[in-house]
Amino acid sequence: MTNKSHEADVAFIKALAELLRENDLTELQVKREYGDDDSLNVRVSRQTAMAAAPMQVQVPAAPAPVAAAAAPAAAAPAAANDDPASHPGAVTSPMVGTVYLQPEPGSPSFISVGAQVSEGDTLLIVEAMKTMNHIPAPKSGTVKRILVEDGAAVEFGSPLVIIE
Repeated sequence: MTNKSHEADVAFIKALAELLRENDLTELQVKREYGDDDSLNVRVSRQTAMAAAPMQVQVPAAPAPVAAAAAPAAAAPAAANDDPASHPGAVTSPMVGTVYLQPEPGSPSFISVGAQVSEGDTLLIVEAMKTMNHIPAPKSGTVKRILVEDGAAVEFGSPLVIIE
């Protein structure tokens, strides 16, 4: 590789890092093909999920000590809310992107709490890199919880919906 293409690759990597920061992404992977046996495979990532995790853990803990009589009843839902991703009916995001609960603005949502879904039904859309990815129901059942808001950013593996 020549020094000129090395400088171009460094500039390309810096541009990817800037794109990562500007769009508040956690990871970006690109493969650049130059020829038959010449390519550049770049993965740029940063760790921001670790900083967000303690905030999510602290939120359910605050409402529990409100009333002594309600403490036993509040303890069970708080335990269930600790990690929705571990729920057996959790549907997780297959990618990093933005969640949309309806096919287009102003139209009805794909699902609502209590709705019956069949395996393969579209639950929501995750937009990644200007591509709308329909997220299908992995099984038939009832939507018990919707864990994301319309327009929210999600990470890979983030719980989206709970179906029982």
